[in-house]
Amino acid sequence: MKIITSADNPRFRALLKLAQSSRERRTAGLSLLDGIHLVAAYAEHVGVAREIVLSHGGAENVEVTQLLARLTVDNALMLSDTLFRQLSSVATPTGIIAVVPTPRVAMPQVLEGASVWLEDIQDPGNVGSILRSAAAAGIPTVCLSRHSVHAWSPRVLRAGMGAHFALRVIEGVDLAVLAQGYAGRIIATGMGQGKSVFDTDLSGDDVVLLFGNEGAGLSPALAALAHETVHIPMPGRAESLNVGAAAAVCLFERVRQLQARVPGRRA
Repeated sequence: MKIITSADNPRFRALLKLAQSSRERRTAGLSLLDGIHLVAAYAEHVGVAREIVLSHGGAENVEVTQLLARLTVDNALMLSDTLFRQLSSVATPTGIIAVVPTPRVAMPQVLEGASVWLEDIQDPGNVGSILRSAAAAGIPTVCLSRHSVHAWSPRVLRAGMGAHFALRVIEGVDLAVLAQGYAGRIIATGMGQGKSVFDTDLSGDDVVLLFGNEGAGLSPALAALAHETVHIPMPGRAESLNVGAAAAVCLFERVRQLQARVPGRRA
């Protein structure tokens, strides 16, 4: 294992560029997975990382060493704790980062199964939260519009908690074009519009749940392509729900409806 202690080391400088620049990550086609949970999730669902980076303290962490024992590691290096903190996106690093190829998922010719579509959602925490809820609710595919935040940014990855690796995440999608050719039902969400989500059938095999930008909501052009619009009743005094929370409500209402259809299961 190579040990790096100098900030002038070329390999460290390259890693620092990846950590600090979304443009660099996109150009290189690489992502950084920071922390034990994300590294373990990648190993379980995808495979061998391109590179494993440890801190000196991380190499002495029992959880890190137990994880390393389960991994196939072809390329690893150790940084001083000071250098490692410059790479890490968390306040208290666990001491392990994996450098992995950013998955590039192409749109299939026919989009099958339930999916979530996100139009121009900008907050990384919201996107990560929605990906996590979608994975937990058994949704196989999430499509993001061209102007949504990059799904593989460090903050989205951190909020997703490994959900990325249980989903097909398709970025840069022209959602209007996709909607025009989609054979299933598209259900848009809107403030106080349409039926209550609790009175709407969300249980179909080919159904889309469509969520819009945090401030502007769905664009009128895309909303017009939906087959119906639903809202979440809010008897309290709050004006609205965070889009991540709204997505979770809708997704798990779908789960409730699916379970209600199973003989012997309570709704």
